[in-house]
Amino acid sequence: MKRIFYGWYMVGAGCALQFVQSTLLLQSFGAYFAVLRDDRGWSKTELSGAAALHQVEAAILGPLLGWFIDRFGPQWVIRAGVVIFGAGFILLSYVDSLLAFYGAFIVTALGGSLCGFFPLNVALIHWFERHRARALSSMQIGMALGGLAMPVVAWALATWGWRATAFASGMIIIAVCLPLSFVIRRRPEDIGEVMDGIGSRSRGPVLDPEKESKEPTRDFTAREALRTPAFWLLSLGHGFSLFVVTGVNTHAITHMKEGLGYTIEAASFAIMLQTVAQLGGVGLGAWIGDRFDKRILCALCMLGHMSGLLFLTYAAGPAMIVAYAILHGAAWGLRGPFMQAIRADYFGRSAIGMILGLSFMITLIGQIGGPMIAGILADMTGNYRAGFTTLALLAGLGSAFFLLARRPARPMRAAA
Repeated sequence: MKRIFYGWYMVGAGCALQFVQSTLLLQSFGAYFAVLRDDRGWSKTELSGAAALHQVEAAILGPLLGWFIDRFGPQWVIRAGVVIFGAGFILLSYVDSLLAFYGAFIVTALGGSLCGFFPLNVALIHWFERHRARALSSMQIGMALGGLAMPVVAWALATWGWRATAFASGMIIIAVCLPLSFVIRRRPEDIGEVMDGIGSRSRGPVLDPEKESKEPTRDFTAREALRTPAFWLLSLGHGFSLFVVTGVNTHAITHMKEGLGYTIEAASFAIMLQTVAQLGGVGLGAWIGDRFDKRILCALCMLGHMSGLLFLTYAAGPAMIVAYAILHGAAWGLRGPFMQAIRADYFGRSAIGMILGLSFMITLIGQIGGPMIAGILADMTGNYRAGFTTLALLAGLGSAFFLLARRPARPMRAAA
């Protein structure tokens, strides 16, 4: 009987971790946003500030986290992150002021960063090369599936209230995700495997194939990657895509509730449809990601983000909501896993943690800008049209960065 490569068990565990995080935080933040706005009376700008703080924390933490993962591996980071993530939700259930909400959300966001897509992607990059896009896309199925559970969270918020829902979420995170985190290992060589599972398992650790390679080129260091145009162009393209992703995650439900007249429960079904499309995009990415030029696919996805958000902004009926959900969801599902895969393809895996961490300093523009631009302009104008239109046009502009981001020549190895 053919042995299953251990890397695929890690993909399964990562998929489950992403599902929990997506369900309880990423996809549900918009629902919490709408409920807290009604219950506490906080403005859109004040609530958007929490999302912005999350992204600032991730950007500041990114280089340090990347260095730590490159040096010691992602497994301990992920385990600590699960505990902090769950504790943050428990703290959230007790907040009574905006300042306390910010504090609890920072703890939640810190935990989410430590056990989220960054360390999980770095872990898989070290286990896959030939099937890297397939592995990363497969793990992202968990992120997409979180949207399917969004109506359950919306129902819990409406039935039990946001405090009980937040407390239960924290307990679920610790009980479910902590065992999953122990599946994550640092490198295949540590347990006698090789990348992609090509070949047979040995009885002891094997030497790193990169160290034995006779190829004249080597992986980039973080310093060398920073000197390439590709690093900056990929980071800017990623950042511009996040204008739409974070803006929609934060404000879409409130827009559908206040601007279009839908209930939170009805709006959550639009998010669920978006998730179905996202799953389709992830599946397509797993099939074609290792066969076609990822930067061209990413550029096309940016146009999908732009078109989808424009449909949501000016929706005159359910058909336009459906068009938004399909276009934005499919673009997100297809493009998302490529953001890490294309960097690993270009720069190698030796310093990939630090390279990804440094790139977060640039993608911060979209992570902060999306929620804040939409929230501030909505408070100023009374609706989301100006803010969402601005974000959509920025996403369209961002497609050019991917088209220009050509693969850099690998550095040469020093002579023996």
